[in-house]
Amino acid sequence: MTTHVKSIDDLASLVGTHLGFGDYRTVTQEQVDLFADATGDHQWIHVDPQRASTGPFGGTIAHGYFTLSLIPSLLSGVMHVDGVRMGVNYGTNKVRFTSPVLVGSQIRAGATLASIEPITGGVQVVMDVIVEMKDSTKPSCVAQVVSRYYL
Repeated sequence: MTTHVKSIDDLASLVGTHLGFGDYRTVTQEQVDLFADATGDHQWIHVDPQRASTGPFGGTIAHGYFTLSLIPSLLSGVMHVDGVRMGVNYGTNKVRFTSPVLVGSQIRAGATLASIEPITGGVQVVMDVIVEMKDSTKPSCVAQVVSRYYL
């Protein structure tokens, strides 16, 4: 269920609050292959299902940076702020890929609002994000992401 925030001013009251989890999304081999093409990272563990079937994970896995790149869209199901003209990704403070994302698995993101601070024309928001694979006991990616919302 999406946390619905009526205005940027209301964000401050949510600092330290877990905002919930978005919906699960299936990671496909086609997505991983397209990411490999875009980045030039064609390591067999990502793009060769036959060889990867005998590898350490029993199949292909998503690139860590592919998982990271999904965070903005995964977060769209976690929080929505009304009255924002534009939101931009500003960066990450820390990222760890703690467990592989198996191709064909379902992942989702959960987030806690860590901080908010005013910037010219809006606010900078820091969220502690966990990307988890369905039926896994360990998160796949843990990241502190920084976004900016402009009025």
